[in-house]
Formats: sequence, C-alpha cells, structure tokens
Amino acid sequence: MMNSSCDELCASDGALSTATGRIFAVNADLLAVDPVTAARLLLGAVITGRGVSALIVEVEAYGGPPDGPWPDAAAHSFRGPSTRNAVMFGPPGRLYTYRSHGIHVCANVACGPAGTAAAVLLRAATVESGVEFAAARRGPAVRPAALARGPGNLCSALGITMGDNGADVFDPSSAVTVQLGAGGPESCGPRVGVSRAADRPWRFWLTGRPEVSAFRRSPRAPRPGESD
Repeated sequence: MMNSSCDELCASDGALSTATGRIFAVNADLLAVDPVTAARLLLGAVITGRGVSALIVEVEAYGGPPDGPWPDAAAHSFRGPSTRNAVMFGPPGRLYTYRSHGIHVCANVACGPAGTAAAVLLRAATVESGVEFAAARRGPAVRPAALARGPGNLCSALGITMGDNGADVFDPSSAVTVQLGAGGPESCGPRVGVSRAADRPWRFWLTGRPEVSAFRRSPRAPRPGESD
C-alpha cells in the first residue's frame, strides 16, 4: 500500500473495514499502523480543543528514517530522533506540535507502533461547534470555511499550542482530544509544499469540502513524475 497509486489508495478499504458504525472505539492502538492507513482513519475524525469541535477534512501522512518501515525524506523524523521530533517515535495517539517557519503552530498525530517514526499532519477541518471561539482566535473577517483551513489556522482556531506537544488525544482529560469516525468519500494526491518525496499521494481529503487547502507544489521539488 505504501507505493500504491492514488486511485488504489482511495479504492481500498484496508484497516478501515474494521469499523462498520459511525464512530470507532476510542483507542490509540487503532493508530499503531502505517501512516497511510492512520491518515485515512483520522480523516473524518472529530478534534476538540478549548471550546471548539471540528471535523477533520484533510490530512497528510508522513513516515520516518531510511532504516524504518516507512522511509520518507519529507518527514521531520527522516534524519532520526531529536528533541524536536521525539513524539513521532513514541506511542501512537500523541500530539506532535511544531512551528512552521518559526511562526505557526502545526499539529500531527503520531502513529505506528512505539519506537517507529510516523505521524499524520492535520491540514484542515470544518468547525462544527464553538464557532465563536474559533472566530475570536482567527479574526472576525475570516469566513467560516477558512477558519481551520491550513494546519496553522487549524491550530489557531482550536487553541492548540506548543504546550500541547505529547498530549494523548485519546485521553478524555487532555485539552485536545480526537474521536475517530467514518470519513465519507475521499480523494488523494501529493502533499502540499514538500520538496522531497513530492509525488507520493499521501494527502487525503474529504471530496468536495470547501475547507480543503489548495494544492501548492514546492518550487524546490523536482518536476512531477521525477520524485518518489
């Protein structure tokens, strides 16, 4: 599945077929899987943080170092563990936060068995409750569909900070929690803005949702078809 085409990934059920109801059991062990499967499990989940609940409509899968099961040159973990990326090597279901360009906080959910590196970036969500809190954080001029579009905006809308790094999103007492659910029709394609492994169809989104990010290929990436 790791090297499958976009059409094959979106057509396959994989681990998703283990759930037939609307909501999965709340158990981090469900994310002790490869990053593509974990990304599809998190697509359509509900994330709640500091008065706001939102439906996750776009995610990206990221793997780990060359000697791991899912080598990924675009991942923060590719060069091995560090203080910054330690959560990616830990148990599944932990929040991995970092600052993009030193400014915007972005959030990932660690996946794979403990000791392996992988995570799923939360790229976009639609705010379902607590719109007033999200709007207060993002600004009154921001349209509802744009409140949590883009990983930095998602964290801003939900009040996710660097202090949430390592939080267990399946612990009801955490400030940020996730409830897995059935996602619906999905699409996939290359990840946004990465310069390496730029052709992998490891970005997944709920088809037709206006909150999904526009695709932007990194100007430093090889031409389409010349990357893995």
